[in-house]
Amino acid sequence: MSNRLLRVHPSELKIPYEVKRKRSCCMQLTNRTDQCVAFKVKTTNPRKYSVRHACGILLPRSSCDITVTMQAPHEVLSDYHCRDKFLVQSVVVGHRATMRDFAPELFAKVPGRVIEEFKLRVVYVAANPPSPVPEEEEEEEEEEDASPRSEVTSYEVKISPAFDAVSTRTYTSEAKVSSAEDASVESAVDTEREYSVEENQKLQQQMELLRAARSSQQGFSVMFVLLVFMSSVCIGHLMKQIKV
Repeated sequence: MSNRLLRVHPSELKIPYEVKRKRSCCMQLTNRTDQCVAFKVKTTNPRKYSVRHACGILLPRSSCDITVTMQAPHEVLSDYHCRDKFLVQSVVVGHRATMRDFAPELFAKVPGRVIEEFKLRVVYVAANPPSPVPEEEEEEEEEEDASPRSEVTSYEVKISPAFDAVSTRTYTSEAKVSSAEDASVESAVDTEREYSVEENQKLQQQMELLRAARSSQQGFSVMFVLLVFMSSVCIGHLMKQIKV
């Protein structure tokens, strides 16, 4: 039976399957009529799935989203086959109907009441499916990877002679600087040697002057003693003559 009241999209629920993790998917309900339509969502495994907005009333030409959440599974599946299904029921209600008027009896099959049903099956899909890369794209990627490497190699070949030249210039400049430094050090050493020689000569001259002064002082003292002795002898001899 074709659905004239509601349009259900998509036609099957694809839920990502991942162990120990909850996953969700959405479906959209659209009211195709100019009347208010009540809907109800049911499942064959209510313990496994939770439905947000499992029931409600759609205004004319309006839509709503339904979220279906699967509880975290605890086992790994060899295949993604699933037997669970969902059922969407819809029925026309009065223009002034609200959620207060919503009751399970609305979907009871009685004479004169048309209840439309739409079934959806659940399909498990891989949570993180690998993205296949065509062989042509892989070859293009390899070529792209190869071209930058060749450019880098040629650049290194070009830059190495320049580096050698720079290193040679640096070594030459360093050699010049070291030779200049050695020359300055040698000149400084020579200057110090000359200064030390001059100082030694001055010291020797001073020592000779001191020795000469000491010797002259010693000679003066001896002469003084001799003069005193001779004068005392003369005075003694004169005194003897006077007494005689």
